[in-house]
Amino acid sequence: MLPKERILEKTFTLFHKQGYNATGINQIIEEAKVAKASFYQHFKSKEDLCVAFLQQRHLFWFEQLQKFTANEEDLKSKVLASFDFLIFMNKNENFRGCSFLNILSEIQSDNVKIMSVIQSHKADLRAYFSEILKDNLLSDHVYLLFESCIIESQLFKSNELIEKTKRIIQTLIL
Repeated sequence: MLPKERILEKTFTLFHKQGYNATGINQIIEEAKVAKASFYQHFKSKEDLCVAFLQQRHLFWFEQLQKFTANEEDLKSKVLASFDFLIFMNKNENFRGCSFLNILSEIQSDNVKIMSVIQSHKADLRAYFSEILKDNLLSDHVYLLFESCIIESQLFKSNELIEKTKRIIQTLIL
């Protein structure tokens, strides 16, 4: 594996588990087993590394969501399967929540470089529900429920509200 790939692989794990601010470049360099010069050859700063991490996380997350919902035929099943995907991710990632929102809470509000990647991810998620439901008001409602489920399940280390939200959605989508 090339140095850049090793750096991103370690970052993928460390940023997601420890957070952005708690993870130092020296830890990443050490755990990725790369030279400091090699790190800076690929990433000018920790901020640039974070952008690359979030772009990689975006691709990973949407690929997993698409795989998880691919076999669902009707829109109701596809939306409900999207919430089942949250349960699946909570199980696999120990209720760590959304990497994008976690990093959002750690950066300065004027950090346009990272903020734009986070906003783009959330816009794509909003568009995902819009494409399925073909109704902007309903899809925004489902998107907001989805986002709140991410936060609440992380906060309480429980999928209970995701399950309740699935029942709510069944009343919204007749």
